[in-house]
Amino acid sequence: HTSYICRVSADSESFEFQVSEHLRMSGVYWGACALHLLSQLDQLQREQIVSFVLSCQRGNGGFAGNLGHDAHILYTLSAVQILALFDALDYLDESRVMRYVASLQQEDGAFAGDEWGEIDTRFTYCALCCASLLGRMEDINVQAAVEFIQRCENFDGGYGCEPGGESHAGQIFTCVGALAIAGRLDMVKEKELAWWLCERQTPGGGLNGRPQKDADVCYSWWVLSALTLLKRVDWIDGSALRRFILSCQDQEEGGIADKPGDVPDVFHTFFGIAGLSLLGTDDVPPIDAAHAMPASVMRKIEARNAERAQVRERRGGSQSTETQPLPLMSFVDSAFTTRAEYERWAAEMKAGGNEQVEWWQLKDNDLGKT
Repeated sequence: HTSYICRVSADSESFEFQVSEHLRMSGVYWGACALHLLSQLDQLQREQIVSFVLSCQRGNGGFAGNLGHDAHILYTLSAVQILALFDALDYLDESRVMRYVASLQQEDGAFAGDEWGEIDTRFTYCALCCASLLGRMEDINVQAAVEFIQRCENFDGGYGCEPGGESHAGQIFTCVGALAIAGRLDMVKEKELAWWLCERQTPGGGLNGRPQKDADVCYSWWVLSALTLLKRVDWIDGSALRRFILSCQDQEEGGIADKPGDVPDVFHTFFGIAGLSLLGTDDVPPIDAAHAMPASVMRKIEARNAERAQVRERRGGSQSTETQPLPLMSFVDSAFTTRAEYERWAAEMKAGGNEQVEWWQLKDNDLGKT
C-alpha cells in the first residue's frame, strides 16, 4: 500500500490525478495520514508537501484545495491536518486561520463551507476540528454550533446535512465527532444511534451508509468511528468487517478499493487502513476517532496546545501575545514556477493582512526573471 500511495501521488499525468485537481489538499491528507499509520510517512517529501500546503493559503486566511482555487473550510481542515502530520504547525499563522473559520459561522450556529454560504454539518465538524487541533476553541461559538447539530438529529438517532435531512453515516460521523470534540456526547441518543449504526453491516461483513445501499470500504471509518466514540464497537462483527476490508485490496498493485474487484484509490485506501486501526487489527497503530489523526500525533498536539495555553496564561491570556509563525521562505518559494505567479500570491496574502510577507521577498535570482 505504501508503494501504491507513493506511485499515484507522483503520477501527475494520470486521468485520476487530473480530475482530482480541485481537491488535491484532501488527497494529500488521505495519503499522508495512511502512510503515517503504516509508519511510512518519510516516503513523502516533507518540504515539498509543506510548501504546497502553505502556498494554497488565500488572503482571507483559509486554504484552497489547490493553487489558484478559492478557500474552503474542508481544505482548511485538511491543510491543518497535513501540517500537524509533518510537525509543521509552527509555520502556520493560526490567528488568521481561525479568523477565517470564525467568519463562516452563521447566526444559527452553523458553519458555511465558504463565502458562498452552503450549509452542511460537515462544515461544522471542520470548524470544531480545526479549532481543537490549533487549541483555539474559544475563537468560535461552540455552544451555538452544538445547538445547530442537535437540530439536525433525527428520530432514529442519526443526523443529516441540515435540520430535516436524511440520516447518513458520513453525516453521523461529522456530528458525533464534533460533539465529542465539544465535550457534548451527552446530547447523543446513544442507544438509538448505535442500533442504527450497527444495522449498517451487510451480510458480506462490510458497512453501508444508509439502508438498502451496498457496502463500501469508506464506511469502515464513518460508521466505526462513531461507534468507537459511543463505545459500541462490539455491536458489529469486527472479524467480518476486517475480511471485507482485506477483500478490497489489490494484491498485485496495492491500494484498497470501495468494493472487492474495483479499482483502488487513495481515499478508500486511507479509510480502509483507518478502519483496521479502529478494529485494532493487522498491527495498524491507533487513530483518534474524533479528529481522524494518528493517536501519536494527537498526543503531540495536545502537549503543544497545553504548553501554548500556559504561555498565554502567563502573558495575560491574550492570543496576540503568542509567538509569531516561523519564516516560510524556505518552503513557499519552491511551490511556484514563475516570479509572476509568486508575486500575485504574495500580494493577495499581504492584502489579507499577513504580516509575514516581508519574509517572503524573493532574491533577484529566485524563480528567474519571468
